[in-house]
Amino acid sequence: MVEPGPSAEELSRILSIAARTPDHGKLHPWRFVHVPRERRAAFSDLLFAAYRAEQGEPSEATAEAIARLAFQAPELIVILFSPKESAKIPVWEQQLSCGAAAMNLEHAAHALGFAAGWVTGWPAYSALVRDGFGSESEKIAGFVYIGTPGMALEERARPALDEVVSRW
Repeated sequence: MVEPGPSAEELSRILSIAARTPDHGKLHPWRFVHVPRERRAAFSDLLFAAYRAEQGEPSEATAEAIARLAFQAPELIVILFSPKESAKIPVWEQQLSCGAAAMNLEHAAHALGFAAGWVTGWPAYSALVRDGFGSESEKIAGFVYIGTPGMALEERARPALDEVVSRW
């Protein structure tokens, strides 16, 4: 993804739309962390430190891939699953709400004419990366990159409807 990314007003609108997510019990068991352009070098440093602490020195190819993670789009939103204690709302429903918030964020970005990509990979499962954005009780649900497509987007293969739709 390339420039332009959303303006500050467009990003606020995208996040406002994303926050209008089904949320049984009004717990908002998710939150968004915006990583602005001026903080991407610090994000890259965090990724490298986490990789080295957890997996050792990266190969040249891995180091290039890690560096790309921080700078691959004009905007970056980290989505954290932030479950809340509740006697009525099971964690499963809270996880669904978090996933819906992430998907709403992507849909909102696309509706405003941008591209958005939701990725995880090893950083989403790294406690050190998570600690850079949240607490031990949270999990990184994903990193959503937002920008303008740098090339024509190809539709990936989807399941045939008869594979995923049945009648009762």
